[in-house]
Amino acid sequence: MIEFDRVTVHYAEAREPMLREVDLHIPEGELCLVAGRTGAGKSTLLRAINGLVPHFTGGTLYGSVTVQGRDTRSHPPRDLADVVGVVGQDPLAGFVTDTVEEELAYGMEQLALPASVMRKRVEETLDLLGIAELRDRPLRTLSGGQQQRVAIGAVLTSHPQVLVLDEPTSALDPTAAEDVLATVTRLVHDLGVTVVVAEHRLERVVQYADRLLYLPGDGTVVDGEPAAVLADIDLAPPLVELGRAAGWAPLPLSVRDARRRAANLRQRLADATAPPTAPAHDGPPALTARKIVVRYPGTVAVAGVDLDLPAGQVVALMGRNGSGKSSLLWALQGSGPRQVGTVTVTGPDGAIDPKTLPAGRARRQVGLVPQTPGDLLYLERVDAECAQADRESDAPAGTCRALLDQLTPGLPGDQHPRDLSEGQRLALALAVQLTAAPPVVLLDEPTRGLDYLAKRQFAAVVRRLAGEGRAVVVATHDVELVATLADRVVVMAQGEIVADGTAAEVMLASPAFAPQVAKVMAPEPWLTVDQVTTALADAGTPG
Repeated sequence: MIEFDRVTVHYAEAREPMLREVDLHIPEGELCLVAGRTGAGKSTLLRAINGLVPHFTGGTLYGSVTVQGRDTRSHPPRDLADVVGVVGQDPLAGFVTDTVEEELAYGMEQLALPASVMRKRVEETLDLLGIAELRDRPLRTLSGGQQQRVAIGAVLTSHPQVLVLDEPTSALDPTAAEDVLATVTRLVHDLGVTVVVAEHRLERVVQYADRLLYLPGDGTVVDGEPAAVLADIDLAPPLVELGRAAGWAPLPLSVRDARRRAANLRQRLADATAPPTAPAHDGPPALTARKIVVRYPGTVAVAGVDLDLPAGQVVALMGRNGSGKSSLLWALQGSGPRQVGTVTVTGPDGAIDPKTLPAGRARRQVGLVPQTPGDLLYLERVDAECAQADRESDAPAGTCRALLDQLTPGLPGDQHPRDLSEGQRLALALAVQLTAAPPVVLLDEPTRGLDYLAKRQFAAVVRRLAGEGRAVVVATHDVELVATLADRVVVMAQGEIVADGTAAEVMLASPAFAPQVAKVMAPEPWLTVDQVTTALADAGTPG
C-alpha cells in the first residue's frame, strides 16, 4: 500500500537531512505507529505519504514514495485526496468552512460525491465520533478536543484507503481518546484501512499498533514489532518501564497483559509503605477566586467556581473536553471574559485583581500559556523571541533561552518559530511566559507535542517554580503527567468543580483518570513507576 524507496528529505536551510535513506513497506490494513523525540521528523514522514512533502513544504525529496501505485513525485496532494486522508497537529489550521456539518461535507464536495451520499456519510460520522450535538456549532467556538474530533471526522467522510494522523489524541480527554482510537481500530480491522499515526502518548496507542516506526533523530527509521522496538529505546510508556523494572519478557503493551503478570509484584508491595501524599500548604493562597462565572452565547462555561491556589503547590486541572477548564484559566488570568466573581492575586505588588491591570503588568501577576502557543509568538527568529521575553520581563539576558534549552535542547536560534514542530513551538511559548516568573502560572495543555523525555524536563521546571513559592495550574488530559507532577487534582464538569483532592485521592478513585501503573497495581496505591521501584528498593526486593 505505502512504499518508501531510499527516501531522503532535506530542507533548504537545514544542516542535515530530516529523513535519510528510508526504506519502508506498509501493507494494506495495518496500523503503524510513528514515535520519536520532538522534532525528529515524524511530521515529515507523515506528510511525505500524501505528497505534502515536498510539494507544499518545500525542500528536496530524493528517492520515491508510492501510495497504491501512485508516485508522489508526479502526483501532488490533490491527486491523492481520494486515497489518503490527513489530519494535522493543529486542526483549526486545517478547517476551511465555518460550521461542523459544513466541514464534514467539504472534502466530499471536492470529490464530487452525490448529495445523498454526502448526507448519509455526515450522519454516520457524527454518530461515530459522538459529535452529533455539535453539528451546527461554529468551528472556532469548539474546545480543542472537539476540534480534533471534527478534523478526524472531516477526513473519514471521504472514506480514504490510507489515514494519516499526526498527534490525533493530543487534545482529547482519556475517554474521548479511547473513543477515537476505537473508531480507528475498527477502520483497520473491519474495513482494511491502512492507518499511520504519530503520537507522543504511546501508552494510548501502542497496544493497538501492528508495527512501530521509531525515529531516533538522525534521519533513520527503526522498523519492527512494538514490543521489540520499545525494548531498546529511551522513549517508553509507563507499562514498558514497569515491565523493565519488574524484569518481564516480553514487555507488556496493555494493562490487561501487565495485570496478568503483576500478581507477584503486587504481593511483594502489599506491606510496603504507601507513597507520601502531597505536602501541606498552610500559608495564604497566591490566588483566590470566588464565584467565577463565564458565559458565552447559549453556554455557561464556568458556573460559580471557588478556587484557592496556595503558593508552592502544583494543581492539575482535569475534566472532559468542554468542561470549562480553559475558560476558567482565562478568567483567572484576566484576559478572558468573567461576568461574575472576583480574583485576587497576592504578589510583590500586594493583593490585586489582574483583570484591572494593563496586559504587561497582568502578565507579571498571572502568566498563561494557551492551547495554541503560536498565538504568543510574533518575531522571525527563536533567539529574537527569547531576547524580547527577557526585555519585557526585565530578566537577565539569556534567561528565556536557558529555560527553552531545558525543555527542548539545541533548538536553532535562527529558526523561524512558525517552522518549528508543535512541541518545539509550545516549548518556546512556555519559556517566554516563564521568563516573567509571575507568582501564579497557568498552563493550558502544556505538553501537547512533547515526548516523554521533554515532559520529564518540563516537570522539573514546574517543580522548580513551585519550589520557588509559585502556584502552578496545569490544565491537561495527560494522566501520566498528572501522576508524576501534581500535588492536587481538581476535576471540572459542566463548568463546576466536581472533585478536589490530592493526586492519589482523585486518581485512584477514578477509572477515567487513573494512570497505567495504578490500573496494574490496584488495589495497591501506586501511581508511577518511580514509586514502585523506590518501594522495592526500600523493601530490599530487587525488581
